[in-house]
Order: sequence, then structure tokens, then C-alpha cells
Amino acid sequence: MRGIVTKSTGSWYTVVDENDQQWECRIIGKFRMQGIKSTNPVAVGDYVEIETEDEEKKQALLVKLYDRKNYIVRKSINLSKQTQVIAANIDQAFLVVTFAKPRTSFGFIDRFLVTSEAYHIPTILVFNKIDIYDEEDLSFVNEIKDMYQNIGYPVLFISALKGDGIEELKNQCKNKTSLFSGHSGVGKSTLVNQLIPGIDLKTSEISDASSKGVHTTTFAERYEIPGGGFIIDSPGIRELGLVELKKEEISHYFPEMRSILNECKFNNCTHTNEPLCAIKKAVDDSKISLIRYDSYLSIFADEDNRH
Repeated sequence: MRGIVTKSTGSWYTVVDENDQQWECRIIGKFRMQGIKSTNPVAVGDYVEIETEDEEKKQALLVKLYDRKNYIVRKSINLSKQTQVIAANIDQAFLVVTFAKPRTSFGFIDRFLVTSEAYHIPTILVFNKIDIYDEEDLSFVNEIKDMYQNIGYPVLFISALKGDGIEELKNQCKNKTSLFSGHSGVGKSTLVNQLIPGIDLKTSEISDASSKGVHTTTFAERYEIPGGGFIIDSPGIRELGLVELKKEEISHYFPEMRSILNECKFNNCTHTNEPLCAIKKAVDDSKISLIRYDSYLSIFADEDNRH
């Protein structure tokens, strides 16, 4: 029978079948041999075929993975050559961002956006903890909001703690499957608690020593939103290594660069040190943000970007 994976713990998978029955499943041995390179052959959001193993205990075997509409992937933290699928078959992604306690770097934001562009997943930026900023901070955050909105990325101002902006976020999630991602400590679990009353996901304080979040979501899990739609809450990401992208393709995943690439003098322009480069000229003319261009150079140089 067919079902959808709603939780992954690495060795066991929770699958809800077409009759809304929940099964705890494990993978049969040969399943791993089907050319899957990721550390997790099955991800939350995957459609799978299962065979009953123990009807009474509601245990089953995963025997087949159906083709994915899309997925979002990153390099594994400890195994740089292997990849980890964060979630599959999603309609949109929300990247939850904070500029303090903890700080999300532009490099991290832009790597996520490049990844979502590459896998054709619309992404909305959620600027959370908006209540902790003073007037000067807010002025800066508004500038960043304008920068991303001007290149086509919607930005929501949210205070998960106070509930500000939650209704707008709810409307964006309605009748869609949405991935929530970001660093640990940016408030993903608090946001999910606001969107799904009574779910009571564990949240934690930021570590004073490191100013970084403490992992509270250990495994990805899919939750149903009252009134329609699903949220996939993913564990906090410390680093986001890009996967399967050729260097010469990276600029194609920056929307503001994509539109003027054919104006460069050289077809194989890397937009780093070539003469008569349209991208560098656009940066000089303030038509492309220096922040975004720096992110491009970092990604092009394949620099590690953990924070």
C-alpha cells in the first residue's frame, strides 16, 4: 500500500497510509542499493510503498520510493562527499532568519536561496524576533528586507514570542506543504507552536556562551495545520554545503544576475576578474547588492559557511 513519510529518525520511519493509518516502518536491505547517494535514502514528504510486517504492532517494511516532485538537499556535516535530503515533495520553504541571538549570516541565507532556486522551490524569508531590535537595528533590517524583496523573495516580519505576524504566516501556509528551516535557536519550533495550537514542540534558550541555538528538533517531522496544509519542521542547520552545482551555473541561481548574464563580453565569464563583466558593472552601479555579490564570490570559491 502507498503512504507518505511523516517522520524520520534515521532507522525508523513513520508512514501514514491512504486510510490515515500510521505505521512504523524500516527499510528492507536491498532498498539501499538503488543508487541512492544520500545518507538518508528516504526523507519526510516522500511517497513510498509499504508491506505489512506486523498488523497488531502497526509495523511495516518500506519496499519502494516513488519519484519525487522536488527535494531540498545539503552536504552531510561529517561526511562531505555524502548528501542529506532535508525534505521532499514540498510546495514552498520558509527560511527563518534572525540578525541577533543567534545571528544568521548573509552567506547562509544566500546559500539556502541558491539551493532552493536550483531545486525549483519557492522560498519566503521569515525575519523572526523582530521584537528584540531597537530603532537602529530595525532600520538595518528594513534595508535587508528591501534588498531581498527587490529581487523577488517575499519577506515576513514575525515575532513568534509575541504572536506578531502569525496570521499572515498562517495564510501563506494554507493548503500547502511548507518546509521550515534555519539555524538552531531562530524560533522555528516556537513558530510551529503558534501555527498549530496544542502541538507543544520543545523549545530552548540560546546558549549564552556561544550565542547559538541549542538543537531542540532532532528529526524532521511533518505536522498538519488546522484548516489545511502541512509543515515539515527540520532540525536546525549549522552549515549548508551546496550539492551538485557546477561553478559556471551558480550565477544562474541569483535572480538579479540571471537577467543580465548575456550582457557579459565573454560567454564563460565567471564574474570574478574578467573585463567587461555585466555583473561587476551592475555591482559598481549599485544595481546588484554588494552583500549578494560577496555571497556569490564565497559560493564560487566554495568557502565553507557554517554560521
